[in-house]
Amino acid sequence: MLSLVPTPIGNIADISLRSLEVLSNAHVMLCEDTRVTKKLIHLLKERYELTTIEPKFISLHSHNEAEFIASLSPDFFDQNVVYVSDAGMPGISDPGQMLVRYCQDHGIVYDVLPGANAALSAFVASGFVETKMLFFGFLPHKGNDRSSALQEALFNGYTTILYESPKRLDKLLSELSIAVPERQVFLAKEITKRYQHFYRGTASELIPQMEKEIRGEWVVVIEASGTKGSSLSEQDILALDIPKKAASKLIAKITGENPKECYQRLLDL
Repeated sequence: MLSLVPTPIGNIADISLRSLEVLSNAHVMLCEDTRVTKKLIHLLKERYELTTIEPKFISLHSHNEAEFIASLSPDFFDQNVVYVSDAGMPGISDPGQMLVRYCQDHGIVYDVLPGANAALSAFVASGFVETKMLFFGFLPHKGNDRSSALQEALFNGYTTILYESPKRLDKLLSELSIAVPERQVFLAKEITKRYQHFYRGTASELIPQMEKEIRGEWVVVIEASGTKGSSLSEQDILALDIPKKAASKLIAKITGENPKECYQRLLDL
């Protein structure tokens, strides 16, 4: 059978008893990075006396996933096959779903163990009371793809969860400070790790705090807009040949910003 096993996202004590049992009986370990998984297994052997049957480690990541699965035959799963990503839940911004689909298509037994997940942990820690949420993972890095993805993330009517690298966190906060200046943003840094830290405020309030805190892995939770399905960004509106007062009303409508303050901000541009 196939077992998808979540691994700790920072604190090794978050490994579950079920995960230890499945790992101990694995004949094959499919790994996002074999080096990371081997290190994890070594730590688990030291701390929790994990015993294994000396599994075979095979690399399976986003760049070779489709090719690997195309080469499979159902009898590969006559043994205990385990997939682990580097940290967190397989299939959440990591490979795993294609393996599940293969098992479904070929009548292969599979199981998914519950475990640590940065997105859900940050969502609960955010304190936003809107319980409906959308998870976008990592946004495209640049260009029209990023602009359209950010627009969808900001104006869908739900609390939105993003992953962001330290290299682009300042860029994202700058974009949020322009597009949704009054929206509350929650930042979670290094969840479950030694330097875990939470921040909450508007993007413009958070930017100065990030100057010395930018290192680390980040989850960004953005307050729900209250307006669903907007297809216009502030930049789209400013590109129209209309008076700034009319533009400010449109922008305020889609962002929730105070119309008078928005108008004054446009005058100051």
